Amino acid sequence: MPDRRSRGMGTAPSVAHKPAELTAYAALDLGTNNCRLLIATPAAEGFRVLESFSRIVRLGDGLSLTGRLDDLAMDRTIKALAICAEKLERRQVAGVRAVATQACRAAQNGAAFIARIEQETGIRFAVISPREEAKLSVAGCLNLLDRTDAAALVVDVGGGSTELSWVDLRPDKAGRTKPIPPIGAWLSIPIGVVTLAERFPEGAEPADLWFRAMVEHIKGKLAAFTQAEPFRALFAEGHGHLVGTSGAITSLAGMHLGLKRYERSRVDGLWMTRHDCEAAASLLMRLGPEARAAEPCIGADRADLVLAGAAILQAVQECWPCPRVRVADRGLREGILLSMMAEQRAPGPKRHRRRGRRRSGARGEPAAVAGV
Repeated sequence: MPDRRSRGMGTAPSVAHKPAELTAYAALDLGTNNCRLLIATPAAEGFRVLESFSRIVRLGDGLSLTGRLDDLAMDRTIKALAICAEKLERRQVAGVRAVATQACRAAQNGAAFIARIEQETGIRFAVISPREEAKLSVAGCLNLLDRTDAAALVVDVGGGSTELSWVDLRPDKAGRTKPIPPIGAWLSIPIGVVTLAERFPEGAEPADLWFRAMVEHIKGKLAAFTQAEPFRALFAEGHGHLVGTSGAITSLAGMHLGLKRYERSRVDGLWMTRHDCEAAASLLMRLGPEARAAEPCIGADRADLVLAGAAILQAVQECWPCPRVRVADRGLREGILLSMMAEQRAPGPKRHRRRGRRRSGARGEPAAVAGV
């Protein structure tokens, strides 16, 4: 594959030299299962999307068994990232941040693969911590939090890990709504839809027992976590809700709605009950793998993973009962974009980017979500 550095891959002009209406930012999220790119410009209500790209690359295939990223999986990922590189070059974005999560965190050859990505595509990734991943996911879902409740539990189900963030929505001492509600507790479980599906292969036992085994496995991980106990009474009193962000959860929502094709406008922000979620999961179990693959909101790439995601969600709902869950077709990428945009708007001296190779990487806390 040609090295894109010789084609000006990293020559994005500094923000100071671009008119505000043309300033675009890009967020690139490389997970265990998906590669996602979002390019957007700032807008009054957050941002306006110019271009998006998502491809299931299954980078973490076999990782839980071997501890290493598979050669074919890495090749698939490089091909997807080459498309992202072309889009970034064409858009000439003012800023880009590219992050990698659990697969590259856990793999023995993760650092070597990050170096290979930069060599072959010109995109520099930073492997972020589970804590930062959780914070950025909450930032991306901020608009979906119901501020009339006292607490929310944001559940980000990835391919190789699941991040849970307990968000305090109670007003401050003066009775004012907090612009950026604090995360009172957070937990990262190194299990996602890919790793859970590999640990519990479908077909080894009856479907109901197989699904229940996955639910109980996740519940065991949640039960050992005690730092969120101060939120327990709020949920028990009906003053808390869940926000679920993942491809598996949006697929459940599409099944619940009976969509003939996936429609983000109908799924993002949808409220579902616990019964709705369990009914959709039961329907998927009855369908079987081949019929699931034929469902327009699932497809062949997610057919063997969607029930693992449903099991994770059900485990959370059983450990933290509440009447409502809000579906989020947003998360990490949106949090990155909002962080970058608000950082640029923040008062004080601007940090202008040197011309040269486009850089990306960790930029600290996502305090920039004040503009959400």
